[in-house]
Amino acid sequence: MEIADAVLQEARNLAAARQTTLRQIVEEGLRAVTGTRQMRRFRLRDGSFGGNGTSVSHWSDVRQAIYEGRGE
Repeated sequence: MEIADAVLQEARNLAAARQTTLRQIVEEGLRAVTGTRQMRRFRLRDGSFGGNGTSVSHWSDVRQAIYEGRGE
């Protein structure tokens, strides 16, 4: 298959902008033309924040930590 240099470069630029592969861009275009559908990948944003987190060994420890200092 031959692809015009300008079209190929645009596809590469689009792939880079979307942080995906050239293959994915080509497949997406072919699906659009042929009417084939594929599930889009869902990318969950990183919602983490600084810290070392908490480690608990049992749910009763979690409950105790939640209610600590309340109702006394």
